[in-house]
Amino acid sequence: MADSKDVPLVLGIETSCDETGVGIVRGTTLLADAIASSVDEHARFGGVVPEVASRAHLEAMVPTIERALKEAGVSAKDLDGIAVTAGPGLAGALLVGVSAAKAYAYALGKPLYGVNHLASHICVDQLEHGPLPEPTMALLVSGGHSSLLLSSDITSDVRPMGATIDDAAGEAFDKIARVLNLGFPGGPVIDRYAREGDPKAIAFPRGLTGPRDPAYDFSFSGLKTAVARWIEAKRAAGEDVPVRDVAASFQEAVVDVLTRKAVRACKDEGVDHLMIGGGVAANTRLRALAQERCEAAGIRLRVPRPKLCTDNGAMVAALGAEMVARNRAASDWDLSADSSLPVTDPHVPGHSNSHSHSHTHSHDHVHEVSKGNLYT
Repeated sequence: MADSKDVPLVLGIETSCDETGVGIVRGTTLLADAIASSVDEHARFGGVVPEVASRAHLEAMVPTIERALKEAGVSAKDLDGIAVTAGPGLAGALLVGVSAAKAYAYALGKPLYGVNHLASHICVDQLEHGPLPEPTMALLVSGGHSSLLLSSDITSDVRPMGATIDDAAGEAFDKIARVLNLGFPGGPVIDRYAREGDPKAIAFPRGLTGPRDPAYDFSFSGLKTAVARWIEAKRAAGEDVPVRDVAASFQEAVVDVLTRKAVRACKDEGVDHLMIGGGVAANTRLRALAQERCEAAGIRLRVPRPKLCTDNGAMVAALGAEMVARNRAASDWDLSADSSLPVTDPHVPGHSNSHSHSHTHSHDHVHEVSKGNLYT
């Protein structure tokens, strides 16, 4: 990290899905975390509608940035850099964030850092528990991702150990909540109902846990189908569905597999730290079971507070600050949103600095305009 007298002040913009997040970080200290969510606008559709999300980001962007600057008590000209999620995520939504970040960075004459959404989810833990141990094993679970990642340097080296081969854990929560008529998003509501249910009431399947299955990959599609069929059978027989027991048993099946595989990966790789991030990391049962299993295995568990687990700008700012502190190359002005940016790219450096992104997006250049006109 940089010296305390030279700790980078970075603003981060996150628009990969339905949250417009703007965070401001000084080193590993969180100064502001402003969020505008469009979740209510998607609820009636039972899921995120990309076009609705993009328009909501567009409307929320400038007010959210202004709110973050005010909350942090800093001026935009004091920033040492602007970081933005370049991917993965919804293409249209990402584009709004990337365009805004470029405009602010260009107008302010500050370096621009296009960073990876998943690496940001790992890095956010620095704001809660201090610098990440190297290496760190990270279990990322959200609506779009269920991944086990090993990072020896969060700015340059993130190695995928395992990932979901079908539905992500968060998707499964949303779908089961829908079958149970509990609304959207499904994670928080299933967590709430499960607390009053019996996790052993129904023996739902544990995906990819057989001796010949991939050790670190996840699959929740079969579980989702099994739960839906169980509910349908009850309804077809004219019986009441025990919603709390179904929620608890389903949730247990998900967190059992997630924690079991994460602890196994730590043991196999000789890593004594496990970090859990992403929206599903806010789940109370996942936290409790992970704590129990990590303690039994002699592994230190790091989980950020729930507000930092869901998508936010603070995590992007945290990774941006680490990029500045470690003198990583800034991104070029032709940085583009990449909806399938691989986790092996924690950030997108400029073409002059890296040959890994040789495809240039010439249509995407920032127009040459007088900076004086743009920002006073």
